[in-house]
Amino acid sequence: MGYTGRCSCGAVEVRIDGQPIAVRQCWCGRCQKIAAGGPTHNAIFRTDDIVVEGVTASDSYVADSGNTLTRSHCPTCGTPMFSGSSARPQMRVVRLGVLDQPHDLKPTMAIWTSEAPEWAIIDPAMEAFPAQPPAPPSPQS
Repeated sequence: MGYTGRCSCGAVEVRIDGQPIAVRQCWCGRCQKIAAGGPTHNAIFRTDDIVVEGVTASDSYVADSGNTLTRSHCPTCGTPMFSGSSARPQMRVVRLGVLDQPHDLKPTMAIWTSEAPEWAIIDPAMEAFPAQPPAPPSPQS
């Protein structure tokens, strides 16, 4: 089983032929900016399992970890699509909002909770990390 999705305007489509390595909710300050004040909801997949049709735009920055993070979005409608870390090129983070509904993915972990606003409600059933969590397991080929 896999997943399909697209940006808001449909100019960028994605097909994922695999299951996620992890599904997380991120409360870091940068994610709050692209999510209009809340967390981003993300699934980590093997890069090789993802096929993108259409053109994306991207921006990069050096994270607190020292790794370069690159975020991709639709240049037409601005929908955040993916992100990736220079430390783990074999993995790509897909924003859950891009995926077609219904799907079975939900976060099991909240990360960077120390940066969440005081009004944030973080599900106590999720594993939580105040900052960077341990790296997800390396995907198998």
